[in-house]
Amino acid sequence: MKTKLGIIICLLALAACTQNKETNYEIKKAESGGFTYEYVDGDPLKTRIYTLSNGLKVYLSDYKNEPRIQTAIAVKAGGKNDPADNTGLAHYLEHMMFKGTATFGTQDWETESVLVDSVEALFNQYKEISDPEERKKHYRIIDQVSIEASKYAIANEYDKMVSGIGAKGTNAYTTNDRTVYINDIPANQLENWLKIESNRFQMIVNRLFHTELEAVYEEKNRSLDSDIWKGFEAMLSALFKEHPYGTQTVIGTIDHLKNPSITEIKNYFYKYYVPNNVGICLSGDLDLDATITLIDKYFGSWKPNETLPTWTPVQEAPLTAPIVTEVLGPDAERIMMGFRLPGRSSRDYIMVRLIDNILANSQAGLVDLDLVKQQKVLEASTFVYDMNDYSMQVLMASPKDGQTLDQLRDLFLEELEKIKTGNFDDWLISAVVNDLKKNQLNQHQYNWARSNDLVVAFTSNMPWGDFVSEFDRMSKVTKEDVMVYAKANFGDNYALVYKRTGKDPNAQQVEKPEITKVELNREAKSPFHEAIINSEPPKLKPLFVDYDKDIEELTMKNDLEVLYTQNDENDLFRLYYKADFGTNIDPKIKVAVDYLEFVGTPTYTAEEIQKELFKLGCNFSVFSSAEESYVMLTGLSENMEKAMVIFEDLLANAQPDEEALAKLKEGY
Repeated sequence: MKTKLGIIICLLALAACTQNKETNYEIKKAESGGFTYEYVDGDPLKTRIYTLSNGLKVYLSDYKNEPRIQTAIAVKAGGKNDPADNTGLAHYLEHMMFKGTATFGTQDWETESVLVDSVEALFNQYKEISDPEERKKHYRIIDQVSIEASKYAIANEYDKMVSGIGAKGTNAYTTNDRTVYINDIPANQLENWLKIESNRFQMIVNRLFHTELEAVYEEKNRSLDSDIWKGFEAMLSALFKEHPYGTQTVIGTIDHLKNPSITEIKNYFYKYYVPNNVGICLSGDLDLDATITLIDKYFGSWKPNETLPTWTPVQEAPLTAPIVTEVLGPDAERIMMGFRLPGRSSRDYIMVRLIDNILANSQAGLVDLDLVKQQKVLEASTFVYDMNDYSMQVLMASPKDGQTLDQLRDLFLEELEKIKTGNFDDWLISAVVNDLKKNQLNQHQYNWARSNDLVVAFTSNMPWGDFVSEFDRMSKVTKEDVMVYAKANFGDNYALVYKRTGKDPNAQQVEKPEITKVELNREAKSPFHEAIINSEPPKLKPLFVDYDKDIEELTMKNDLEVLYTQNDENDLFRLYYKADFGTNIDPKIKVAVDYLEFVGTPTYTAEEIQKELFKLGCNFSVFSSAEESYVMLTGLSENMEKAMVIFEDLLANAQPDEEALAKLKEGY
C-alpha cells in the first residue's frame, strides 16, 4: 500500500526575533482617545496601563486570538491584611462578593435590609458570648432571622447574570497578598460585564451570611485533614515568626471562624475595595480606546479611600540555624525543605527563579538528573512559592523503601552545594532561560495567562518595565553570579518539615453550627438582571481562515508536500512531520512512534538528545491515532535550524535500543 507523508510547518514569530536585547524598558507615556496611558517598548503583550482620576489602575492587552476577553479585577489586599484578632476576613469577603448588592440578588431590598442588619447585630452579640449553651441558643435566633431574610433573596443571581452574557470560568481566589475575581466573557458583552462589576464592587451585602459559613467551614476542615497542607502551614510558621505569612492563615483560625463579624467584613471591604487599591486587567479582543472609555464610564465615579493604609512589610530576623518541625498524618512520609528569600517584586527574584530551575526543570535540572533519573529517591521536586514581601524556595521528596528522611535532607543539601561550588554544566543557565522563555511564550497564546501576568505585576507593585525585562536580565546572569547568590542565601537558614505517618494527636475540626436549610427563590429576577438580559450588545464579526491566502504550499524532493504559515505573533515555531497512516494499518505503529522518544543516534544518546534540545529551548513529541501519525518539534524560533539538525538526525539515524523497547512494551 502506498502511503503519503506530509510535512506541516508552522513558523511562529520569525518576524518577532528582531527585538533588540538592549531595549530600554523604561515606562513611556502616550495619549489616545482622550486618555493618557503608559507602555513599555519591547513588551510582548503590548500592554497599555491607564490610571483613572480616582486612582483605578487599568491594564489592557489586545490579543485577537478569539472573540473573547479574559477579565480580572484584582484587589491589593489578602490574608496578610486581616487583623490579627479577626483572621479570615479577606477570604470570607471573597465568598460574599457573589451574593449581590441592593440592586441585584434581592426581591425587596428595603425589607430585606432590615433583616440583614439584624443578623449583623446578632453576630456581634454572639461573638461576646462564651457559654456553650448560651451560644447555641443565640445561634438559633440568628438562624431564625436569617431564614426570614432569605425569603427576600434571589439565589446565585450574579452567576446567572454572567452566565447569561456568555461568561465562562467565573471564579475568585484569595492569597496572602491579593484577592482576584475572574471571568472569560464574549468580546461583545464587555459593557454588560462592566455594568455588573461596577455595581458589585461599590457595595457589599452580607446576604445569606450564615449559610455561607458552611462552605468556609468545609474549606477549613479540608485543609485541616490535608497532610500536605498541614506541612505547608508548618513551613510558613517556621520561616515567618513575625510576618502574617506565618503568624496567621488566609482561611483564618478556628476560633475566628467560629466568631465571624459581619461588621469587620464590611469595614475591610470599604477600606480596601476602593479604586485606588484595585486594578482591572483585561486581555483579549479589545478596542483599546473604546474599552477605557467604557471603564471610565462605569468605574470613574467610584470614590477612592483617601486614608487607604500603606502596607509596611514586616521584617524577619535572619535565620542562623535550621528550624525542624514535624507533622503527623495518614499519608506516606515525605520531607519539605524551605528557604526564605526575596519577594516577587524584588529585582533579586530572577536569581530565585533561576536557581529553582537549575535545581529542577523536569528535564535537565540537578535534582532531575541526580536524584530522580538515578532513582535515588522515590520522587523529588522543587518550586518557588511567590509572595510580595518574601518568597520561599521549597524542595520536596519522598523516600524509597528503607530510606530515612534525614537521608533525603542530605541529598538536597548536596545538590545545593553543587550550585554554590559551580559543579553544574556551564550551558545550564542559558538553557533554563530559553526554557522559561519558551514556556512563557506558549502561555501567552492564552488570554488567561496574559491577564494573570498583568494581575501579578499590579498586585506585586512591580513596574511593568521590570516585569517585562525579567528574562532579558536573567540572560545576563553569569555562573559566578549564581554561585555568589547561592552561597549567601542557601546555608543553614532553612526550615525542615518532616511529614511522618501516624495519628495526629492535635487533629482539629471546625464544629459546624446547626443551620436550618433555607428556601431560596431561584427563579426571580431583579430589574437590574432583566435589563442586562434584555440589552442588545453588538454582534460579533467572525473571522474566517482563507486557506488560499493564509496557508502557503510548496513541494520538496520526492513530492514531499509542505504546508506552512508565517506567524508574526511571537518567537516560537512548530514543525509537524505528519504521515497519513496509523494503527488501522498496523497496531505496532503506535509502539514504533512512541519508541522514537527512547532511542538515540550514532551522535547522541536518547538522554543527550533531550538535553541538547533543552539547551535550545526546544523539545519534540510524538502522536499516533487510528489514521495518522506525526512527530512534532517546537521551541524558540531563533534556534529552529539547530534543533532541526538534531531532530532530523534522529529521524534518519535512530538506533535500536532493546532495553528501552522492553521497558516501553511493559507500559502497554
